[in-house]
Amino acid sequence: MSTVPEAKNVVLVHGGFVDGSGWKGVYDLLRADGYTVSIVQNPTISLQGDAATTKQVLDAQDGPTVLVGHSYGGAVISEAGNHENVSALVYVAAFAPDKGESVNTLIADPPPGAPVPPILPPQDGFLFLDREKFAASFAGDLPADEARFLADSQVPWGLDALGGTVGQPAWRTKPSFYLVATDDRMIPPPAQRAMAERAGATVTETGGSHAVYVSKPAEVAALIKKAAGATV
Repeated sequence: MSTVPEAKNVVLVHGGFVDGSGWKGVYDLLRADGYTVSIVQNPTISLQGDAATTKQVLDAQDGPTVLVGHSYGGAVISEAGNHENVSALVYVAAFAPDKGESVNTLIADPPPGAPVPPILPPQDGFLFLDREKFAASFAGDLPADEARFLADSQVPWGLDALGGTVGQPAWRTKPSFYLVATDDRMIPPPAQRAMAERAGATVTETGGSHAVYVSKPAEVAALIKKAAGATV
């Protein structure tokens, strides 16, 4: 029987093009169940910068912590998740790079017929999604007004974040969990499953767009709570 206490802390890491406000539904559910929840507001300029910002939040935790990443946030938690306070990792429709990989290398060779995210040419070193195509690609299961808000409030995603490589991926030493969004048009579900399998993650699947962390907060929170009971 394990003597490691169940994690009561959760740290949520957003992905590219968005900020941490999309975690509100998950935050509310976890708080209602007694978890201490922190949301990282990464600038998404560089992977190393975002990992450092995440580690600052992890430093402030008082015990075992579940570290959760959505999309590009999966690369961030793979890098930052070696922190001593992290007891488990949760990937939500997220990238899970191996050593020396980046988001850029993971998207370089998409499966045949996979949807191509509507990423516009870089502007001054930053990327945006085409606003008119944002809803269909990123947030297909959100109400139109919510999807439009996400499109119009995009955060610039730095090329150094896209190309930043992971050193020692935390999923090699920490229990990992993965939520596959089966209707995702940003990261193809087959790619999600392949990364989850490589990481040895416990996998859950749900119908949902890339914005599954917004549209299905109960499913996301349930997987986080499952991870909270995991031990290294």
